Amino acid sequence: MCLAPGWGWMTETTAPALTFLKLGGSLITDKDQASTARHDVIERLANEITAARLENPQLRLILGHGSGSFGHVAASKHGTRAGVHSNEEWAGFADVWLAASALNRIMVEAFHAVGLPALSFSALSAVTAANGQVKDWDITPIQQALDHGLVPLVYGDVVFDAQRGGTILSTEDLFAHLARQLHPQRILLAGLEAGVWADYPANTQLLEHITAANLPQWEAALQESASTDVTGGMSAKVREMVALLKEVPNCEARIFSGQDPGSVRAALAGESLGTALSAG
Repeated sequence: MCLAPGWGWMTETTAPALTFLKLGGSLITDKDQASTARHDVIERLANEITAARLENPQLRLILGHGSGSFGHVAASKHGTRAGVHSNEEWAGFADVWLAASALNRIMVEAFHAVGLPALSFSALSAVTAANGQVKDWDITPIQQALDHGLVPLVYGDVVFDAQRGGTILSTEDLFAHLARQLHPQRILLAGLEAGVWADYPANTQLLEHITAANLPQWEAALQESASTDVTGGMSAKVREMVALLKEVPNCEARIFSGQDPGSVRAALAGESLGTALSAG
């Protein structure tokens, strides 16, 4: 892991280590059944995150979650990520917002039910984009939330876009912008898969470490998600994350399964689960 010396504890003049954790749409929803949340899994994950914070009170955390069978199904129907121009497409834009925000409400309520002080930050109300990339975002409220021991929560959302009219920014898109500003030590991506497979869909060889240097070796083996995912699936996530890590010094990402009870708690505690991604 790319942590500060002493496993996450900084000197008195610097802030404690910051971790980003995404709970993937495949983990928290049934991606093959429209608008179907996995409430039991969400409750377990909320408890694991709360336990990790109790075990490490200095853990600074930004959470994100995917849209799964909520936002992705609506977005695929309307083609929202590619652009929004006609009246019909703007109506679809609103439908995607409604679906994504519905899942976000489920997540926030589950977190608060177990005492996790999560605050939701909607991209639609704060972010403007240019050709599918974050253009402007005042992250001062997120920084202030962290300073007061709260847990910011972001999620894939529709946004207005200078070139496309409207589009969708994924949780990874938002994490990438925040990472360039806030320099986390860890980016943890929890989904259903145990990590990145060298032989998907046979899934017999798990890659332990992907870097910018060895990514071309495995590029052909990376496959798109089998379920509806308008933001690109596993291969896009790996390529984009490795590129991001070149820009964010001293950071490592991990792709791992959050399906097994205790896995998210263990990852937050520093266990080396799944596939590590790094710049070098």
